Amino acid sequence: MTAQFSSTTPNGSSNGATFAGVSLQDLPKSDTFTSKLPPDPEFPTPSASHNAPRQDLGPRMVKGALYTYVRPEETVDPEILGISPAAMRDIGLQAGEETTPDFKALVAGNKTYWDPSTKKGIYPWAQCYGGYQFGSWAGQLGDGRAISLFESTNPSTQTRYEIQLKGAGKTPYSRFADGKAVLRSSIREFIVSEALNALHIPSTRALSLTLAPKAKVRRERMEPGAIVARFAQSWLRIGTFDILRARGDRKNVRKLATYVAENVYSGWTSLPSILLEPASATSSSTVNPARDVPPEKTEGVSPGEENRFARLYREIARRNAITVAYWQAYAFTNGVLNTDNTSLLGLSLDFGPFAFLDNFDPSYTPNHDDHMLRYSYRSQPSIIWWNLLRLGESLGELIGAGSRVDEDQFVNEGVTKAFAPELIQRAETIIERVGDEYKAVFLAEYTRLMRQRFGLTSENAKDFDELFSEALDTMEALELDFNHFFRRLSSVKMKDLENEEGRKWVAGRFFHAEGVTGLGNNEEGARERIAKWLERWRIRVQDDWGNDDEGDRKREVEMKKVNPKFVPRSWVLDELIQRVEHGGERDVIGQVMEMALNPFEDTWETGDRKQEERWCGDVPRGNRQMMCSCSS
Repeated sequence: MTAQFSSTTPNGSSNGATFAGVSLQDLPKSDTFTSKLPPDPEFPTPSASHNAPRQDLGPRMVKGALYTYVRPEETVDPEILGISPAAMRDIGLQAGEETTPDFKALVAGNKTYWDPSTKKGIYPWAQCYGGYQFGSWAGQLGDGRAISLFESTNPSTQTRYEIQLKGAGKTPYSRFADGKAVLRSSIREFIVSEALNALHIPSTRALSLTLAPKAKVRRERMEPGAIVARFAQSWLRIGTFDILRARGDRKNVRKLATYVAENVYSGWTSLPSILLEPASATSSSTVNPARDVPPEKTEGVSPGEENRFARLYREIARRNAITVAYWQAYAFTNGVLNTDNTSLLGLSLDFGPFAFLDNFDPSYTPNHDDHMLRYSYRSQPSIIWWNLLRLGESLGELIGAGSRVDEDQFVNEGVTKAFAPELIQRAETIIERVGDEYKAVFLAEYTRLMRQRFGLTSENAKDFDELFSEALDTMEALELDFNHFFRRLSSVKMKDLENEEGRKWVAGRFFHAEGVTGLGNNEEGARERIAKWLERWRIRVQDDWGNDDEGDRKREVEMKKVNPKFVPRSWVLDELIQRVEHGGERDVIGQVMEMALNPFEDTWETGDRKQEERWCGDVPRGNRQMMCSCSS
């Protein structure tokens, strides 16, 4: 059996030529993060940490550092509950490696690649960061239950990932918690990480799910523990800069920014070079924001004043704009978009009370503690920009310095009183312009994605208002299911829309099993409203595909490539958790993962076609728009 690889997608996942993979032992490993950034001064070397009693590595304040060397706690009698075949391929591991003793020990936290006898190898670490939580400064946070083991490099794609365990024990950043993760939240993260990647949404990934049967973890109740082995090209987040800025650590702000550009991105030359022009070919999208920004918005900052740190800020903003456009286009709601949950690579990060929308409700939040709806679906684009503003504040001194950013006096002594007004004005101007670019990139990418989902191939300025907005308004008013709407629309035939009677008949495909819902709605009115929209859509589709059966067939194929039949709904995940935790089932995890990894297929090889259709069908009325807590 071979794994499939070629060049990588924006997520770092593979998409093409054959590569057989390597063993875990032969997988190239590195520790770039710990070799280039400052360690915890209390445990500055692997030996210092390793020789310390494990309990001494518990919660405390850590200053002047970006990480602490800390080993995972031992897991007794671990059981691997699930593996992602896609993750195995993308990391570069050969098929069958997941059955080896080394792999099982590694993902349970019982193996590291540091030899205490020779004091050589790679020692695990936990990151230090802070964050704004629900808009308020929360101070030091950090990897409270996550420990990175090493960086791996796929031998075929040369993509480097940081392999990490979530739920592997206390770190200095655990605060009052135990460093563990419970099974229910681990199942959710394991599935959604891979589901998002399969939908082409930039995301961190999940390799394996391991049960820790002897670990009983107290949350609202006593629960079984688990560990998710997960990976990302970087786990750095806006909160990493937040903590440095809050402590006035300007030296490490500069060091971290340089590290991000040179070691997380592809070097300074890969970043956008001139303000408000398209990003380079290495960017994660082909979006051209320059055409969407009014000319007057490009005034006030000359190209020479936009230094390399400003260009880094722009690229981080662009990446996040693209990701949030994907979230909105696929109705994914994170639930907790604090700055410590916002990636510097624009990855979907740290999954707590997330959900895909069922009925289209822009005000929906899956977090039952979010009483002010700060992190609702509709708020995600503005919240990500709010977080990026905090990053702009952290980078403001470097951005505002312009061409003087490398002068000895600025580097060593800081901002003089005479230089401060110029620096502040420049920083504010650049941040404002980046905000315009963020908005332009988001709108361009969102429009592109929605155009694909509606089956359109050409651009039309009227599409946004006459098709997209009206469809969303109709979904909201009639309480229609968001992702079902697009999948079912994919199969609609033009010949069935040629007259009003046909359009009204087709409209019924979009209703719930119990019929029309929503205040003040009735079936006849609902059919009329959808039928009117379908007529506009029919005319627009025929502009791109013609009015024959062949055009219909081609359009359906293309629409089904972007409109998933399966997404891991909250009710499906809740059922999965119940069946695994309380029913003792195991195969069901692999069945859901198979569907999550292949969301655009019509059928899967799970062995239970009836179950597949049920999970892809109507959401039970009592299970729509579920909410959950942040506890995990």
